[in-house]
Amino acid sequence: MSRIGKKPIEIPAKVKVAVEGRHVKVEGPKGRLDWELPAKVVAKVDGTRVSISSTDDARDAKAKHGLARSLVHNMVVGVSDGFQKKLEIQGVGFKAAVQGKNLNLSLGFSHPILFPIPADIKIAVTENTQIQIDGPDKQKVGEVAASIRRYYPPEPYKGKGIRYAGEHVRRKEGKTVQ
Repeated sequence: MSRIGKKPIEIPAKVKVAVEGRHVKVEGPKGRLDWELPAKVVAKVDGTRVSISSTDDARDAKAKHGLARSLVHNMVVGVSDGFQKKLEIQGVGFKAAVQGKNLNLSLGFSHPILFPIPADIKIAVTENTQIQIDGPDKQKVGEVAASIRRYYPPEPYKGKGIRYAGEHVRRKEGKTVQ
């Protein structure tokens, strides 16, 4: 049995969790999430706790047991507190701006890049170079941050590009004249 899977998930006061068969629905102040439990994994709500258990002792059942517990815990935390990723843009003339439902990135290309913002994700830009991504779904927040970073990952010579806040980029030495 999974050590992580054994731990019950505490439900905060403002969050509602409903389990209907293998379907888990979590609703809170930051949004609403739902997810289908994998086979051989069962969830039940006991007052202010959610417990996850596996119905089998097979290796894949044990692995999915811990995974299911972690994902349901992330759902509960996401709808109560939310998740956040921060990106930094470095480079002369590189900037970002939110325009309606799009994020406009000027990254030194001949054209601006328009990134469509997903429905339940909020993006804020401060100082034209700091991007903050907020949302209730941890996976979607991380995927949006990775997609934006993919447009211009930090390069090792000058350090230009989009990086996660606090990310260290290893720099390389340039060519030298002999």
